[in-house]
Amino acid sequence: MNQLCEEGSRLYAAALRAGRITRAEAEPAPCLMDFALLHPDPDDPDRLRPVPPALALAQRLNPLEREITERRQLATDIATAFEPFMSINGQSAQGGGSITVLEGGDRINTALNLATAQCHAEMLTVQPSDRVSERSVLRGLERDRPLIERGVRIRTLYQHTARYSPEKLAYAAELSDGKVEYRSIDELVERLIICDETVAFIPTRDDQQVALELRHPGLVRYLIKVFEFMWDRAVPLSAGGRYETAPDGITEIQHSIAKLLVEGHVDEAIARRLGMNVRTCRAHIAKLAQALGSGSRAQLGYLIAQSGILDRER
Repeated sequence: MNQLCEEGSRLYAAALRAGRITRAEAEPAPCLMDFALLHPDPDDPDRLRPVPPALALAQRLNPLEREITERRQLATDIATAFEPFMSINGQSAQGGGSITVLEGGDRINTALNLATAQCHAEMLTVQPSDRVSERSVLRGLERDRPLIERGVRIRTLYQHTARYSPEKLAYAAELSDGKVEYRSIDELVERLIICDETVAFIPTRDDQQVALELRHPGLVRYLIKVFEFMWDRAVPLSAGGRYETAPDGITEIQHSIAKLLVEGHVDEAIARRLGMNVRTCRAHIAKLAQALGSGSRAQLGYLIAQSGILDRER
């Protein structure tokens, strides 16, 4: 099991606040025991105590760390085996670079692993929000840690919703040091990875099963400029929450939603662009409508435009 179920998350939080829960209360969420987040209370056999989050996280990451070490050695061996061919590829690409279509997750990950194994200066990544599993955490750790150990600078852009993701915050805390920076911004359209200003990867399908490997110098330079444009407007992940309420009663996230509503985007598109589920997006729209006194969706767009909230400095 790689995901903590929704009921398990709720009960674990309740157990942390109360210091314990009954065995009967824990029964609807067997994932709590699967994740070893509860242990018997020595003073009361009918109750369970929560394992501290820091300890639980360490217990989950330790086996990943061991696997990372093994895979790191495998990645090094593969990179060494392919090294003689890279100069040949470089010579053939000098006439204008190359664009390679990568189909399938395995081939995409193989190309990413090779590119990061050869990265020596800086890696730039744009990571729109999604559900984080142990598998994706493992892939991120096994790619990023060797880069950090080689002194490579890493800059990653998330959406503001990452500030409310314990997995992303734990991942950032695990890797953060002087050469690793994480920032967030309200909107990100698509994933992007750039290594050493020489190769970039972008997806071409929503299911992430087809990607382009770009080695054309002009395209890579253009994508770097796009990244720097977003980076300059982003906020350090360590700067705290970005959903504060402004004097007009509209939060930052509701401000972003209002802008997209006026542009004509539907709920599903807004949720996707802001990295949240549709239900959460609609809850924010309802609060926005309440704050502006709107009685209908059509009226809401008009009131947003008339309120001046889109004119305020952000």
